[in-house]
Amino acid sequence: MLAAIDATSGDPRERLKAMFGALAQETDRIARYGCPFGSLCLELDKRAEGPGDAASLIRIPLDWAERQFAAMGRPDARDLAVEVIARYQGAALLTNTLRDPALMTREAARVAVWLDTLG
Repeated sequence: MLAAIDATSGDPRERLKAMFGALAQETDRIARYGCPFGSLCLELDKRAEGPGDAASLIRIPLDWAERQFAAMGRPDARDLAVEVIARYQGAALLTNTLRDPALMTREAARVAVWLDTLG
């Protein structure tokens, strides 16, 4: 998914919006089953002491998001990457727990506005 997003847009802000938007298009599935990526990381983490496969896996979108924020010239790129991934995973958890697909849609719109405020 991230490679496809990279291929479609040269603007890092638009790529970040597209990432969150692509995930938010799966609202019914997320409401029913949760985020497949987050669920996989949660299960993998149960197998190891300390950072293991789950940490390696979650670093993929985290590092990708950091590169987008760095391309925007943000010196706090890592912190912003953590925030955007945490916002997605938190929204996915709430969407699933509350079985409310609209929650994910609203959060995607809020993230898009937030990204537009970043210089």
